[in-house]
Amino acid sequence: MFLKEYKSKRNFIKTSEPKGSIKNKNRSIFVVHKHNAQNLHWDLRLAMNGVLKSWAIPKKPPMKSNLKRLAIMVEDHPLEYAKFHGTIPKGEYGAGKVEIWDKGKYQIEEGTLEKGHLQIGFSGDKLKEKYHLIRTNFKGTQNSWLFFKAKAKS
Repeated sequence: MFLKEYKSKRNFIKTSEPKGSIKNKNRSIFVVHKHNAQNLHWDLRLAMNGVLKSWAIPKKPPMKSNLKRLAIMVEDHPLEYAKFHGTIPKGEYGAGKVEIWDKGKYQIEEGTLEKGHLQIGFSGDKLKEKYHLIRTNFKGTQNSWLFFKAKAKS
């Protein structure tokens, strides 16, 4: 079922989060949400295969190439979530304020999700250069990734 895990965690009578109906696979958009839930974190979302592939990043995305951030892959979100902002009600999954921190287009320059390494060129207001997402085996899970800015070529 389309977005089964996402939908199973939400009560759409109580939350204004989108249910998800768009399945357009030809979008190369991204969004980074600043999510002030139980713990403040940022959610990186990349449109792929008709959904937003999503990672929770506990600290602000790195703006310098010498900083690495843990990125935990979470459930896919609907494409409509790229425009979502507001407050998820108390008692609901992810309760708290969700703001759009950055958005724009992206291009995968190298790698694949399946191989566990992506080099991504971002064209957003804040993320404007190349970044890497690399899967790690942190604590034995396939959901742990590193997110960091690529070093500028001299």
